[in-house]
Amino acid sequence: MEKTKVAIIGLGTVGSGVARLLLDFGDRTARHAGRTLWLEKAVVRNLAGSRDCELPEGVLTDQLQDVIVDPEIKVVAQLIGGLEPARTIMLQLLESGKDVVTANKALLAEHGPEIFDRARELGRCVAFEASVAGGIPIIANIGQCLSANQLQSLHGILNGTSNFILSKMHEDGSAYDEVVAEAQRLGYAEADPAMDVDGTDAAQKLAILAHLGFGARVHWAEIPRSGIDTLDLADVRNAQEMGYKIKLLAVAQLVVDSTGNEGLELHVSPTLVKSGRPLAEVGGPYNAIRVVGDAVGQLLFYGPGAGQMPTASAVVADMIDVAVGRSPITFRTLELWSDRQARVAPADYANARGRFYLRVTVDDSPGVLAQITQALGEQDISIASVLQHEPETGGQAISLVIMTHETTEGAASQASEKMSKLACVQTPPVRMWVRD
Repeated sequence: MEKTKVAIIGLGTVGSGVARLLLDFGDRTARHAGRTLWLEKAVVRNLAGSRDCELPEGVLTDQLQDVIVDPEIKVVAQLIGGLEPARTIMLQLLESGKDVVTANKALLAEHGPEIFDRARELGRCVAFEASVAGGIPIIANIGQCLSANQLQSLHGILNGTSNFILSKMHEDGSAYDEVVAEAQRLGYAEADPAMDVDGTDAAQKLAILAHLGFGARVHWAEIPRSGIDTLDLADVRNAQEMGYKIKLLAVAQLVVDSTGNEGLELHVSPTLVKSGRPLAEVGGPYNAIRVVGDAVGQLLFYGPGAGQMPTASAVVADMIDVAVGRSPITFRTLELWSDRQARVAPADYANARGRFYLRVTVDDSPGVLAQITQALGEQDISIASVLQHEPETGGQAISLVIMTHETTEGAASQASEKMSKLACVQTPPVRMWVRD
């Protein structure tokens, strides 16, 4: 059978999984590829380090040049995280005539235009299914299978660490800090989970999906985002009492402004999702993406969003597609991150419409509710419901929970700011989106 030589850069968790699939299941990949994907080299920083796979003699090396200068190595899985040296290595691989597969969403979100433009100049391709949602084939489905559609909206749970934390807080009633520690013990969270819990990771993935699905060329840092790192267990309990679950949702949605111009609403934020809805019931470290197309209607993609073998599965699938020539054709056709591909601009976040959850801690005294409703009324915000529990014995403060009717993010933000300045309000209001 014809042989295509491949290499792996980085033999960490995902890289080891890729090596295992290539070496232990070569017959499987050969059936799908019509050729043998021959693992020629695996590049690591430390030859003496421990790793979760056994390699044939001569495969392991600490010299990137062993891959760069070998013209017979056609496809390289570049599995180093972070921005540097990942960016430099990516460009070196492309310039040496290699097609590249990557799982590095941060690299693409930050340097996608440069990398993709350079690949096109060199006649090479970059495949990146594993960069978003782990083992869920969302890139292929949005980029290819749904190409007959104009996507209308995308709502995604794109970070498994945050979803695990939220699920445990709902299920066990555990406080945020306790669940983070458990997630770290189980390997679902890094020692420093900041990028997962503050919305950065989800925003980087959303930037990729927004470009692929809608043609929006937006830097991830420009996407409005908030995380779950300040979430109070009281809000989890309130959400449950009202029939909701809190999820960290990444949203991309086509909207039309008052002048008829089309834009793309983009944001990442903790959101109350009605219990029983598919996204509300996604538990543990799983991911899910709800996509609406004008022809196909609603679709839900669900599965493991991270982990060694799910991510390795996506990487090897990309390697197969590159080796047989499918990915290069798609790459040239889609013209990702090119100026010609940009079709829609991000909409003004302040004009994004929806319902909101507001929790305000106020003095337990007469007239307080009237002051709160006045702050909302000044922004033309109508109240759908109010939840108030009796104060604990001897307590001097109460918590007001307000669910609004539909309004704009700008109005809700201004009302929250107005409330925070009231003498009767003890702490800044908590505000979250509501998706019914």
